[in-house]
Amino acid sequence: MEIQGRRRSDNFEDRGQGQGPRLGGAGIPVQLLLMLVQRLGFKGSLIVAALAGGAYLLMPDVFKQALLGGGTQQESPRAPGRGACELSSQTSHACDFSRVVLASTEDVWTGKFAAGALPDYGVAAPSYQAPTLVVFSQAVSTGGCGEATSAVGPFYCPADRKLYIDPEFYETMAKRLKAPGDFAQAYVIAHEVGHHVQSLIGAARLRSAATSKNQASVRFELQADCLAGVWGHTARASLAISDEDLGEALHAAHAIGDDALGHQDQATFTHGSSEQRKHWFRTGFESGDARNCDTFAVATP
Repeated sequence: MEIQGRRRSDNFEDRGQGQGPRLGGAGIPVQLLLMLVQRLGFKGSLIVAALAGGAYLLMPDVFKQALLGGGTQQESPRAPGRGACELSSQTSHACDFSRVVLASTEDVWTGKFAAGALPDYGVAAPSYQAPTLVVFSQAVSTGGCGEATSAVGPFYCPADRKLYIDPEFYETMAKRLKAPGDFAQAYVIAHEVGHHVQSLIGAARLRSAATSKNQASVRFELQADCLAGVWGHTARASLAISDEDLGEALHAAHAIGDDALGHQDQATFTHGSSEQRKHWFRTGFESGDARNCDTFAVATP
């Protein structure tokens, strides 16, 4: 993957350091893990946000479950007023890289929306409205999805149409998920942008059509994987995406399948199996057609 000389998105905010534990090698704070298990009864988390006078449940996102391990709280003193991108050379590169990927998703989805090459859910899709990527360190306050710490991993807030990520998460991917590589990192952003696309085309309301919340969540997450693949296919030439890059993304998709994360009962899956995640990402990547990403239209995704 090549980012030199590529456009950087201006839809970007650096919120700097918030108050709270940062994501580190020791994993999620024990207190947070106990709270999640006590509330939900499984390794996952729900972000409950007020949206249009109701409650919006944002299921645990692409990599969150993989981070739910033991560990101790890890705090790092940070100079006040410093941006999350300014903490180290690694975070500076992560921010720059993220802006390139975000700009590429803007180009791809602007074209797809203009062509009407989208799943049809009875909603007239507007011109593509690009989301904003917010980077932060330790903790952040969203515009409608409440407070979050780095421990929840990357996520999309539909209430303010923004993506949130601690740039140190890329290091966690490589060390904790064993999913290194720049295209694996790009997959993170493309997946979250996929959730934004779902919001724009009306796919979010189909979650209630499945027979259970878990089944709805699986279809929702697999569709975001497929949409991430569509981006990868379309951006392949402009970012010089190689077969090796594709392998990195597929490895990451495998690593965060529910079964790879230790879940045995398929009825409790919220994101899909490793094979499902790989299948749907590859479906989008090989076809480049978002209309092939209708995971709600198949009997078994």
